[in-house]
Amino acid sequence: MTLFKKILVANRGEIAVRIIRTAKALGYKTIAVYSEADAQAPHVKLADDAVCIGPSPVSESYLVAEKIIEAARVSGAEAVHPGYGFLSENANFSKACDNAGLVFIGPTASSIELMGNKAAAKRRMREANVPCIPGYENKEQSDAVLVNAANEIGFPLMVKAAAGGGGRGMRLVHVADDLLNAMNSARSEALNAFGSDELILEKAIINPRHVEVQVFADTHGNVLHFAERDCSVQRRHQKVVEEAPCPVMTEDLRARMGEAAIDAAKSISYRGAGTVEFLLDTSGAFYFLEMNTRLQVEHPVTEMITGLDLVALQIKVAQGEALGLTQDDVKLNGHAMEVRLYAEDPAQDFLPVTGKIDLWKPASGKGVRIDAGIASGQEISPFYDPMIAKVITWGETRDIAISRLIGALKSTRLFGTKTNKSFLIDVLSNETFQAGAATTAFIAEEFGEGGVPDTPLSMHEVAIAAVLQYHTSRELIRNSGLGVNYELMNWNSAGYLETPFKYCVDKPHMDLTLRTAGPEVYEIICADQKTTIELISIEEGEAQISVNGRRCLVGFFVPEDGKIHLEIEGRTYHLRNENAFAALANEDAGGGHVLAPMHGVLLEVLVSAGDAVSKGDKLAVLEAMKMQHEICADIDGVVSSVQANSNSQIAADDLILQIEAARAKEQDG
Repeated sequence: MTLFKKILVANRGEIAVRIIRTAKALGYKTIAVYSEADAQAPHVKLADDAVCIGPSPVSESYLVAEKIIEAARVSGAEAVHPGYGFLSENANFSKACDNAGLVFIGPTASSIELMGNKAAAKRRMREANVPCIPGYENKEQSDAVLVNAANEIGFPLMVKAAAGGGGRGMRLVHVADDLLNAMNSARSEALNAFGSDELILEKAIINPRHVEVQVFADTHGNVLHFAERDCSVQRRHQKVVEEAPCPVMTEDLRARMGEAAIDAAKSISYRGAGTVEFLLDTSGAFYFLEMNTRLQVEHPVTEMITGLDLVALQIKVAQGEALGLTQDDVKLNGHAMEVRLYAEDPAQDFLPVTGKIDLWKPASGKGVRIDAGIASGQEISPFYDPMIAKVITWGETRDIAISRLIGALKSTRLFGTKTNKSFLIDVLSNETFQAGAATTAFIAEEFGEGGVPDTPLSMHEVAIAAVLQYHTSRELIRNSGLGVNYELMNWNSAGYLETPFKYCVDKPHMDLTLRTAGPEVYEIICADQKTTIELISIEEGEAQISVNGRRCLVGFFVPEDGKIHLEIEGRTYHLRNENAFAALANEDAGGGHVLAPMHGVLLEVLVSAGDAVSKGDKLAVLEAMKMQHEICADIDGVVSSVQANSNSQIAADDLILQIEAARAKEQDG
């Protein structure tokens, strides 16, 4: 048995917070590591000690094994928990911990190495008689060999990076003519993300469910499964909603999938927490997809239906103790569901966003759990994954879990940056999802392949914004100490005051007049419409409001005079009263100035000055928040200048290149 008292958590964000909380509850001292960007992050403040490991980019901090091990040495940590992502599935890091005399709270390096390569993993699973998808996973990687293999497998098929996961380096190919382009783009993305461009091919299972089984093993020969999770609701192979148990699971199917998962773990002498992922088709047949040799993002739903703390069990097994459980001890209770809250803009094809969090106020209540690593005032950095929190609920039934999750999302306040929260509410409210019939094709079928437009603002939302901004301004005056009579602030010599507001709502501007009609009662006039609003109560960023006699709860935050974040029924709006600002001359967008949409690394610039381009042509490739983003032309024309270089850091709104519009050029001639 290997005992330790101090655990270094080699991760950041919500997973670091979650691990630190369990470790501290068990009596262990905890050590956080952090980059310069994370100096004030919640996981740093929560830990007993913290060590800075370098600059903000992951390649100079969280991905540098030597810095993590040195942090453990200087802090006196005896064990390292890798969390997920970063170095959690890096066999060399596991070996380095062993060589440094540190306990790696996870599987052995050999297990990580074998399962970290999809090709080698599939070969081992075939040997263990675990059902596998027909495909190609051999080492020969020439285009000719892969094309021949693809023709034998048949289309549609999946091109996948042999290393890594998370949807990166993965392409669905429907016809042979698209294969070479898909392989080239998958190789490029995989090489940048994982340092390897090895590919595998798999027969595409159309519209399956994505079902994964949680396994756990100790060093005493005990291997158990803790039932399954359904992770079918995905967008571009990135999980959006996870739940346990699977809505279509039967006891017989669970037993067979659980046995296959245990066989997979036993075949590689596994230790600790792992997840065996399967595709489940409509006939009830299932196929091995991959094994994740770490704790999963979605592990809380398993914890909530089993009552087990998986991090506590990881620590227990890492110290050489037996699990202390049998398969019969694993009982399932109720239903749990989790959604991932991302800093991204659904209206802009889910492009990750950065910025300051003005307000973070998570929901609470029966059956609600929030795993987060953010705080009010914190900056969302461009250097890391855009997932900022997980909202999880439990209920006696699936319907109750869904209802609580929708309510928790609507009650969670996150202002200052765009998120996918309203999209998550739409997913959970969808009839197909609520019926338990969602497959991996669900989001594409129900919401389309592109972005999800913002919900347009109505007169009511704009009127509410005006009332709350007016009220906030009055409160500032009231508390200013200037001796203003609060009771008379709504009056002038001609009677009740009228205040003009101007909001830019999808262009043109919407002009309003706010007229006081009594204590905390207002009439808002816009064109021929009149809205009567009564402010019933207001406290801590929430207001009870009556709009034309109908009550509603509104979340809001005023970051500065003239601006307001507004949230109604889970929809977040960002408004600016133009009358509070001096008029500014703004150039129309799309005039040939191609700007970086976010901070990141400009991997490639694909055009040069003098090149003719058409609207939609790919101009450059930007890597940010662990994903590659194509930057395309929004007009026809000729590239007049290129201002940025390939393989260089670039900030949001930096000029990449300029295009002279084709029409303008013709007129000049």
